[in-house]
Amino acid sequence: MDALDALRSSVLFTHESLAARFDRASAMLYTPGQPRKGYEHIDTFLAVASKHLNAVDAVLLPAVRKVVPDGDQVAHEYLHAAKQLELALAHVKAREYGSVFDAARSWSSVWADVGTGLEAQRRREFALAEALAARFDAAALERLADRLHGSETAAPSRPHPYAPHTGFPGLVARKVMHAVDSFWDAAEGRMVPEPPRPPHKEPGKVTQYLLADPRFDEDHPPPGTRQPDTTPGG
Repeated sequence: MDALDALRSSVLFTHESLAARFDRASAMLYTPGQPRKGYEHIDTFLAVASKHLNAVDAVLLPAVRKVVPDGDQVAHEYLHAAKQLELALAHVKAREYGSVFDAARSWSSVWADVGTGLEAQRRREFALAEALAARFDAAALERLADRLHGSETAAPSRPHPYAPHTGFPGLVARKVMHAVDSFWDAAEGRMVPEPPRPPHKEPGKVTQYLLADPRFDEDHPPPGTRQPDTTPGG
């Protein structure tokens, strides 16, 4: 596996974080006496996912369309996957807050759609990062990663699948939605964590899966792996 540049490292780190938040949110922890406490993980997952999707729209899509020969097609394929994920996230929010349109759906069905959407969007986003990595040097990719992180901090914190995603309409929509979402987050006491900066570290499970490069800790081999006998005479 080639060494990861700053942009691909940032994308993969974000998706490892999203996968962990998705697992916690979909676990639906029971909190007797505190009915809203169990929804905090859902709120934070929705916020982090929404912010990242908007940041990709703002930073990576314009760069891909500008420098990649088939950039419009690559961006179109990404947007299709991203909008499907946003629709699934919107259904999570609707189900959480008691929308009559989603009340009859089971949580398992809602989360299954999110899992499918998250996997498809992750692969398309990594394709964006791969296309850019082939055309920019390390310094330019690091600047893109910094812009991606900076855009997340000022992005809408709720899913808006039907809002404009690209161009000047998308820019205006993101600014308006960020202001509106911030107001309601404060009014409702909703958890909106700051997006973390990706550290330099060994690839995690999601990274290994995307790069088809599995690695295993020698001290913690995969289940079912037979350990060599290191006892004297063994």
